[in-house]
Amino acid sequence: MALELDFSRKTVVVIGGTSGINRGVAECFAAHGARVAVASRNPTKVEESVAALAALGAEATGFSADVRDYEALQTGIHDVHARWGDFDVVVSGAAGNFPALSRDLSVNGFKSVVDIDLRGTFHVMKAIYPCLKKPGASVINISAPQALLPMQAQIHVCAAKAGVDMITRTLALEWGGLGVRINSVIPGPIDGTEGMARLAPDPATREQTAAGVPLGRLGTPADIGKACLFLGSDLAAYISGVVLPVDGGWVQNNCGGMSDHLGQLMAGSVGKG
Repeated sequence: MALELDFSRKTVVVIGGTSGINRGVAECFAAHGARVAVASRNPTKVEESVAALAALGAEATGFSADVRDYEALQTGIHDVHARWGDFDVVVSGAAGNFPALSRDLSVNGFKSVVDIDLRGTFHVMKAIYPCLKKPGASVINISAPQALLPMQAQIHVCAAKAGVDMITRTLALEWGGLGVRINSVIPGPIDGTEGMARLAPDPATREQTAAGVPLGRLGTPADIGKACLFLGSDLAAYISGVVLPVDGGWVQNNCGGMSDHLGQLMAGSVGKG
């Protein structure tokens, strides 16, 4: 049976939607009829992404803001709301990461990742709340395997992303009575992204990573986009508070030994954070 998801007349906002996984998510919604707003720190990337989404036939807009700057983020979100009205779907995906053992990770390095991933997610949630369609909105936070599994050289990301998933679960309680659903998606190793380039910087490591995925391949941004389409649709109308791995089974396989790989890679390094 063929199934086509139609987001015509739906407003979708993708924070971090100008590159990597989040760009793929934005493109998926655009290809399925949504009008899409994207946001990131880089105004050039915002402009280029809006043009690319428009080329897919979508009504598109965007704004530049750092998720660590609540006032700038709030202004951009409220500008989109003034233009298009209440949001049907919001995807919050801004993130920061770099491998560093705790012994070498600076205080500022730890703070930077927590500020982007965790505080940034809270800023997005607070800013979008008055703009959400109530009832009916779907909010999707982009998490990471580090939220579930401890991983060497990732203490900052593990702490921050675990916090993101607790934001998801807590707001499922607080916002459920308003008819707003909120879930997290945990991407596996996604090919062609900055995160993958940092965790698997050479062809041998990429091959090793793919071999550690039970489905036998790296993921694509479209794989995550399709999961977000589902969670944003009426097919998921009774799903809220879920932390959903979209990873080919990677987490079940302990991320294919990525923790040991990063620990060995960083052993003897100094000043990586």
